[in-house]
Amino acid sequence: MSVLSEIRGAGLVGKQLLEYQAAWVKDGSRFKIGLWARQTGKDMAATAEAVFHCHLRRKTSWIIVAAGERQALESFSKAKDWAEATRVAVENVSEKRLSAGGILNAAEITFWNGSRIIALPARAETVRGYSANVILTEFAFHDDPVGIWRALYPSISNPLRGGEKRLRVISTPNGPGDLFHRLWTGTDNGFAKHRMTIHDAVRRGLKIDVEELRKGLNDPDGWAQEYECEFLDSGGVLLPYELIGSCEDAGATEVRRVGAACGELVCGIDFGRQHDRTVCWMFERVGDVYWTREVLVLDKMATPEQVELLRPRLAVARKVCLDYTGAGVGLGDYLGKEFGFYDPGQHRFGKIELCQFTAGLKNELFSKLRMAFEAKKLRVPVCPAIREDLHGMRRVTSANGVISYKATSNADGHSDRCTALALALRAAGEVRPAAASSRVILPERMRPRAHRKHSGRGRF
Repeated sequence: MSVLSEIRGAGLVGKQLLEYQAAWVKDGSRFKIGLWARQTGKDMAATAEAVFHCHLRRKTSWIIVAAGERQALESFSKAKDWAEATRVAVENVSEKRLSAGGILNAAEITFWNGSRIIALPARAETVRGYSANVILTEFAFHDDPVGIWRALYPSISNPLRGGEKRLRVISTPNGPGDLFHRLWTGTDNGFAKHRMTIHDAVRRGLKIDVEELRKGLNDPDGWAQEYECEFLDSGGVLLPYELIGSCEDAGATEVRRVGAACGELVCGIDFGRQHDRTVCWMFERVGDVYWTREVLVLDKMATPEQVELLRPRLAVARKVCLDYTGAGVGLGDYLGKEFGFYDPGQHRFGKIELCQFTAGLKNELFSKLRMAFEAKKLRVPVCPAIREDLHGMRRVTSANGVISYKATSNADGHSDRCTALALALRAAGEVRPAAASSRVILPERMRPRAHRKHSGRGRF
């Protein structure tokens, strides 16, 4: 009997399941792999199975291993929603982090019968040692899928530790050649396979306007891969969590303290008006390290109001690099007239450098950003929103070898902070090789009294 049949027999019917999601839950295979398009509800189906299984069997454990912290918490939230929808009693919900505001270690739901669901961001050192059923969600986008696989598979395959375990691997494609692609295309590897394109999902009950979605994306290659499940190109995370964490420091702040003594300041501005946010990232140079002094985020604010908030920051900055693409063209022209343009080729040495986002410039910006993190030349705030934003930028290599950088749009933007940070680094100058020790300890007077969230308004 499948888990879905058992849960219906217990009177807890998951009415929200679409026909193809129910088919996933009904499939009782020990190993399942799902190649599913975006927005088709793969996490809803996978977490439903986990919740039902936990309710029906005492002291059953499932772990959800997600590509990042945001994804882990989103999957965790869906599991909580299923528990509420099916009236499964929850004893406790907890969240553990390495430090206050630090990287998520685990989020856990404990059920009435001792069963539990644990959500983890994909890090080999945190998943090792568990003996549980496993959901690997967006597996093609994990930082180190091979390391995760090696850490998890022995405990999944060992029946002596709590009996036989189940493994579910779900993802949209991220190009050919990675472990997810090899599992999907492999033959006789024991996996039951479920493929669901956006067109398949609509035919089987998903209510969504496919044509409107395609036009809104306006990216044929992205559409083919994200929604039609084609393996088009290869990619990888630009800044893994461990690399970001190595440059996080409590001395780097999102909000600049009024009246605080500062040395040389530079800014990077990624401008947005309707769909994306404006982010102004400000650095102070201390020795040979650039410390974040402010990360100003302006959401859906009229351009004149943005200018009023940006003007005092530009006034104190030595140099500003501004995204001179799309909506940023008008803003760049306006600010350049006020603060002077920086264009040495035209013998202009004002503050504002207009940066047109060509493929060549993006490659230079993000390559140097990665180098700066590796050389420990940056200090960034300890902040989950910033960490997830930086982690969201991906380096993509097409089939013909062309490199580009992409970030998926979500409720928190389009990795706008990452772009502003890369622009601020350009304003700061070239990245030099790491010295024997590049860590700078701030004097006590320069460290923040408290970590506060910027409201986007008020005096600078």
